[in-house]
Amino acid sequence: LRWSDSSNEVSGEPGAVQFFVSAPRSIFRDWATELPSWTESSRAANDLPRIELIRAESSLDRLRFDNCGPADVNLEVVLHASRNTPYIIDSFRAYLQMLGISGDIDRRLYAGRLCFIPVHASQDKIEDLAKFSFLRVARIMPKLRHLSPVRSYSAPSPAPVVLPSEPPLNLDVRAAIFDGGLPDMPYLSPWVTALNADGVGEAHVECLTHGCWVTSALLFGPLAAGETANRPFAHVDHYRVLDTDFDSDDDLFDVLTRIQNVLQHGRYKFVNLSIGPDLTVEDNDVHAWTAVLDELFSSGEILATVAAGNNGQYDADAGLNRILVPSDCVNGLTVGASDSSTSDWTRAPYSAVGPGRSPGIIKPDLLAFGGGDAVPFSVLDPQDPLRVNSVSGTSFAAPSALRLGLGVRAHFGDSLSPLAIKAILIHGTEEGDLERHEQGWGRVPADLRDLVICPDCSARIVYQGELNPAQHLRTPIPLPETTLAGNVTITATICFATSVDPEDPGCYTRSGLEIVFRPHDEKFGKTKDDGGNWVISTHPKTAAFFQRRDYATETEHRRDAHKWETVLHRKVAKRGSSLKNPVFDIHLAPRAFGAPTFTTDRIRYALVVTVESRRNPELYDQIMQRYRTYIRPLTPLIQIPIQT
Repeated sequence: LRWSDSSNEVSGEPGAVQFFVSAPRSIFRDWATELPSWTESSRAANDLPRIELIRAESSLDRLRFDNCGPADVNLEVVLHASRNTPYIIDSFRAYLQMLGISGDIDRRLYAGRLCFIPVHASQDKIEDLAKFSFLRVARIMPKLRHLSPVRSYSAPSPAPVVLPSEPPLNLDVRAAIFDGGLPDMPYLSPWVTALNADGVGEAHVECLTHGCWVTSALLFGPLAAGETANRPFAHVDHYRVLDTDFDSDDDLFDVLTRIQNVLQHGRYKFVNLSIGPDLTVEDNDVHAWTAVLDELFSSGEILATVAAGNNGQYDADAGLNRILVPSDCVNGLTVGASDSSTSDWTRAPYSAVGPGRSPGIIKPDLLAFGGGDAVPFSVLDPQDPLRVNSVSGTSFAAPSALRLGLGVRAHFGDSLSPLAIKAILIHGTEEGDLERHEQGWGRVPADLRDLVICPDCSARIVYQGELNPAQHLRTPIPLPETTLAGNVTITATICFATSVDPEDPGCYTRSGLEIVFRPHDEKFGKTKDDGGNWVISTHPKTAAFFQRRDYATETEHRRDAHKWETVLHRKVAKRGSSLKNPVFDIHLAPRAFGAPTFTTDRIRYALVVTVESRRNPELYDQIMQRYRTYIRPLTPLIQIPIQT
């Protein structure tokens, strides 16, 4: 059923939402019989014109591949089923047996009201397979991403690499890496614990090498020959989830299950994923990796960096250069790669680009240095601690970005939530001369000081907490008591975590934020009352801040769709005279399966605001003096050496 959604309009052009509807045949027959007798007074008559099309889905509609490959194929089958509908799984099992198709139902994964099942079938039976009533889609099972970096070579260092002698700066935090494992590297034991995930097989040398490089990036950042490596900010638990079957499409579900089994216990607040399916994001369907991980990250208690992918030079017209699954996670932090850590940077050509799916249109979220032709990313050699491997790839940009997040955590302690640290990373990005889909919000700084220290003539404020369904929250934008001269720049970044509906990609996020900017508390507009008379508004005038155009693409033209995005970021310049006690009014708008609801759980959020006035070097002190009972200064708990 295709439904015209009047709330999704741009320039007067209606959007449409597709619903899958299931019911006994008798219900549809009764509806068809009763429909001609409906009148204007019938309860559902007003909605009838919004139905654009009703049709029975054919089996071919559910197949997302050409039946011209090998005789037998491994498929990822997605059913409309949840843990509460075991009868659908039992029926599907019986249906597979009737067709003589092999389905590994015991390895199934649930996310929302979808069930993902690996199936092995011959080409001549696939169309019959797709006739199962509750089957949503069947597609070729992708393999895992290639682990080989864009470039790599090993050479003796001009001077030996010197590892630090101290333990991690913050002994209270442990980060998790899910990757190919670590070779025997006892010299890393002060900072790393190598673990084997349950059910993983024998290790593979290519996986171990990749795991070593990713771990090196998270511990030390890019190495410099002849210099002592940066002291790690936190201890790392490296879970080996890849084995000798890593190059088989049959291993995709097992790897995800191993990750899920670790994360569901809630032990880790900082996670890096530089692995995933070799599959670009799709606009109409959510992959199992994305759906399962988004559920795990939906609490807002995990900062998870995900490598965007190294396919940025593939065919753009075919969409083969878009970010790879699970980089489309709305609750994760997708990291692409820049080619340099200096001011002269651009997107590394290999780094995958956006857009993501809507919601989640701004992907990657940011770029971090991942190595380039001129300046590679230097990591430890897995065999020789005195040698450096020169590599490039988003696999190393992602842990490098997470390392900065761990630095913020070490500096300020647990006063900042993982979600607030995510907001700080995005807030501190530098926007390059690139399109939004190439860089996300920009490149994260290489120097931790740019994130934890307020620049001159500025003040940075962090709000964090929870929002209840339909709650309204007023957050002040602190300014001095006196009017500021000249221009004032306000930069704001808000992040929130939310539950998701994997079965409804167009309405994927279950929560949204309506944010209104009110720059002056003594300037009011006028509205008409019920009698048609003009009256003074109850609340001060609003002004534009977060703009819709940042979130509009050819695949996403929905009015107010930006409010369902889990990240909003904007910089606005205002005259100081136009600002008096400015605020953001934030309203939580919950939904379920595309419809408004009041049963959604509370969500976690973080808002970072920076106010800058070049003519006022005392801005920070003036703001702290005025808001001394409202704002608490963030005091560093650990004085860390600021190196990256």
